[in-house]
Amino acid sequence: MSANKSGAGFMILAMAAFALEDSFFKAATQHSSVGTALICFGLMGLALFASQSWRRGEAVWHPACLKRTMLLRSAFELLGRLFFALALAHAPLSSTSAILQAAPIVVTLGAIIVFGEAVGWRRWLAMALGFLGVLVVIRPGFESFQITSLYALLATIGFAGRDLATRASPPAMSTAQLGSLGFAVVSVAGLLLTALDGALPPPPTGQSLLFTAGAALVGVLAYAALTRAMRAGDVGFVAPYRYTRLVFALLIAFTVFGERPDPLTLLGAAIIVLAGLYSFARARSAGSGR
Repeated sequence: MSANKSGAGFMILAMAAFALEDSFFKAATQHSSVGTALICFGLMGLALFASQSWRRGEAVWHPACLKRTMLLRSAFELLGRLFFALALAHAPLSSTSAILQAAPIVVTLGAIIVFGEAVGWRRWLAMALGFLGVLVVIRPGFESFQITSLYALLATIGFAGRDLATRASPPAMSTAQLGSLGFAVVSVAGLLLTALDGALPPPPTGQSLLFTAGAALVGVLAYAALTRAMRAGDVGFVAPYRYTRLVFALLIAFTVFGERPDPLTLLGAAIIVLAGLYSFARARSAGSGR
């Protein structure tokens, strides 16, 4: 139980840090282009994780980075990071964070398809409700629909694919090596976005660099806390605390960016979280034989 409490504490810390990272990056995009912010963010994060590898005397780039599984992971990371950056820049933080909470449900669906995991009808129902919650937030076909919400949906698919590929990544790769690879992909996403813009963006401002540095520092802390959380306690106990990220994101969206999510957005977010929590509970019960 003490290990589970420790894991839950690190998970809550990680989610608070991720919410801060998102807010710092969103603030950075208000002072520079999204591509420039991504490039700077990726290079700063890469430098921080690479320094960890150097201190440990390990190679920054593990040979497994070029294996098919890791290339697939990088491709999904590229998809997730690119569209998540666009969502943070152009969509409300509250709705973006709400849609992102569906990632564990998408991971479960992917595990069924890719790894052939057996899932009962209750978890199928939970997944269906989770996707219903996403539709409530996005509201396609209604006047309140915003095309920028699709950025968050595509980001969710990318992050879910990355998490699935991470499950098959070589255990020999350290957290720092995985982090270096991930942030290198972030920079590539920024370069790709800059190329698609068709023109060289202006250099980042001092404010943009300050916010980006804050995002990188908090992001590395979040990544480290998440790793500690998943290794400290039982995954079935610790993982549901991921949803605290939405609480922190809503508080920041309200107090910092002045957002006022409408009732349907809050309803959709609640449906997503409840569906995810129920899915975690069913998975834990199945694992214990109940």
